[in-house]
Amino acid sequence: MKRLTEFLVGLLFGLGLILAGMTDPGKVLGFLDLLGAWDPSLALVMGGAIFVGFFAFALARKRTTAFLGDAMRLPTSRDIDRRLVIGSLVFGAGWGLAGFCPGPALVAAGAGHWQALLFVVAMLAGMAVHELSARPATPAHTRV
Repeated sequence: MKRLTEFLVGLLFGLGLILAGMTDPGKVLGFLDLLGAWDPSLALVMGGAIFVGFFAFALARKRTTAFLGDAMRLPTSRDIDRRLVIGSLVFGAGWGLAGFCPGPALVAAGAGHWQALLFVVAMLAGMAVHELSARPATPAHTRV
């Protein structure tokens, strides 16, 4: 039952992204083009996400388990460090260049859009590079 619930929530999220226009890179790039043909319609989507997220995180901070029973794992750090700033810049640049962010890219790739699939492959490669660079170096004499 838990997997079915997870699937249905993911499906609802994906449908919401499609209906909001978040899977259309042209619409996203129009929203990001503040000095050109700006399309403010996604501001409502962003405002709605912030509104829902504000209350959802306030509720989550009071809980020890998620609604489906898993342990609640919320970030504890509030530090703004070099890694956060660089990651944010890379995320923003990718979003601005491609017109996709991770969730909508997965939905669009699932719908067969090759540009989204290319974005997802690049995103996974970036995640792999991050994982490899975040690991502590193993001294040569301890390698097997």
